[in-house]
Amino acid sequence: MYSRIAGTGSYLPEKVLTNQDLEKMVETSDDWIRTRTGITQRHIAHSDQAASDLAFHASQNAMKAAGVTSKDIDLIIVATTTPDMVFPSTACILQDKLGVENCPAFDVQAVCSGFVYALATADMFVSSGKCRNALVVGSEIYSKIVDWNDRSTCVLFGDGAGAVVLSQSETPGILSSHLHANGSYKDVLSVPGSIGGGVVQGNPFISMEGGTVFKFAVKVLEDVAQEAVTESQLKTTDIDWLIPHQANIRIIRSTAQKLGIPLEKVVVTVDKHGNTSAASIPLALDLAVRDGRIQKDQLVLLEGVGGGFTWGAVLLRW
Repeated sequence: MYSRIAGTGSYLPEKVLTNQDLEKMVETSDDWIRTRTGITQRHIAHSDQAASDLAFHASQNAMKAAGVTSKDIDLIIVATTTPDMVFPSTACILQDKLGVENCPAFDVQAVCSGFVYALATADMFVSSGKCRNALVVGSEIYSKIVDWNDRSTCVLFGDGAGAVVLSQSETPGILSSHLHANGSYKDVLSVPGSIGGGVVQGNPFISMEGGTVFKFAVKVLEDVAQEAVTESQLKTTDIDWLIPHQANIRIIRSTAQKLGIPLEKVVVTVDKHGNTSAASIPLALDLAVRDGRIQKDQLVLLEGVGGGFTWGAVLLRW
């Protein structure tokens, strides 16, 4: 038994925040942001929207594309760094909103690698026969944890959700998955605040050492891509589409160059979405599927790196 992606879906909040809008909020410029990140705009959730709300719309779109209903879903995994609340999990809240009954539902927290972690986990359930149709979602509202006075971070992030339905298949879909973490880098990219005694203790906003993140990301994204293709006795030149985490256009270009993959084979959404953390890969995947770029039997490599540090890749045949 194998697992294969049967349908994809995505959702972006209606509000768009452009670089020109940010120029009025903080000391920055459109040219500075575009030159260093490739970002021109990002979507921002409404104040009353939660991660499960974004996930709900993305999930409905993925289920429709897969031709399944709430009665067919028997596993829900949500990758998020910005859950609705401390508990219950965003996956359980999403389960209720979708009307899915009596199936396992849990969150995965691996920051920007979260969707890769969640998809790899779902593959083990589906390919082993434990479930038939898994709903795998990446949903983030980073606007809630961004310090809008910090020009080094507030320009980078956006909100959104992406989802896939992973179903049993008689032919291989997910070919391999590769997950890694190194907690010694825990302070390089983090939100170090916590809740205690009913108050926030410490810094509740994103803290990042940009230079260290850049160097680490480029290295491990190359390494894990090589690991994925080597296990399948392939070469990076065999990859039809590379879908990396959408953090920074310079990281994406550097990674593609090191792998020998032309930019024409890289799906890029960072310009319109910004960094949506665990949502970025499924958002980009859904776009490329729906606009016809990704075709049946093509090889697709998904890869991400995020705070922790965590990093990983999933190689699949569409």
